[in-house]
Amino acid sequence: MITCIIVDDEPIAREILEKFVMETPGLTLLATCRNAMEAIGKLEQQEVDLIFLDIEMPLVNGLHFLKTLNDPPHIILTTAYPQYAVEAFALNAVDYLLKPFSIERFQAAVQKVKPRSVSEKNETGAVHVMIREKGALVKLLHDEIIYLQASGDYVKIITRQKTHLVSMTMKLLEEALPSTRFIRIHKSYIVALKEIRAVKTAEVVIAGKQVLPLSPNYKGRLMELYAR
Repeated sequence: MITCIIVDDEPIAREILEKFVMETPGLTLLATCRNAMEAIGKLEQQEVDLIFLDIEMPLVNGLHFLKTLNDPPHIILTTAYPQYAVEAFALNAVDYLLKPFSIERFQAAVQKVKPRSVSEKNETGAVHVMIREKGALVKLLHDEIIYLQASGDYVKIITRQKTHLVSMTMKLLEEALPSTRFIRIHKSYIVALKEIRAVKTAEVVIAGKQVLPLSPNYKGRLMELYAR
């Protein structure tokens, strides 16, 4: 059984979602919330597997709310605005439902969700990050990413196959990638820990003997993880 809450400021939207939840086997509705502040209160009171989350809400934007959660449940975004899709998937949203959506589309999204086990409590389980490149959504596996480099208003994501150039901030990508597998070593560089071969005074050597700059601001955290 998957437990869920609804977070949406529109009464009609909440009523539709409640109806869809009731018509979907395996879903249990714990609460409906009008804003992020109410949702925080519910999350403090009980374990939740899934949040149906609106984006444009008063007080706190849905995506901003999601970024504040240290151990977020599964998230399905329900919104009338398509422009947030890339950021939503970068934050590991399960799905992105554009209003108005059908019960069939709703249930297809729910099929992607599994109840959270104890072992998943502190791990999202995501093995990829979503980016938008040349008008298309592209799924990049964590295992394929070697490092990221800021390049003006873009970020280069260097993988085993190719280099992707995306219009996203380093901060957003850093938040989207698991901190146990990727580390910021410089304001312009994030690197996969498994690719690091040596750490020098002001440099990091990665696989292939390529050298990346290491900032003193990030060296302490790097040494802590690298030495494990």
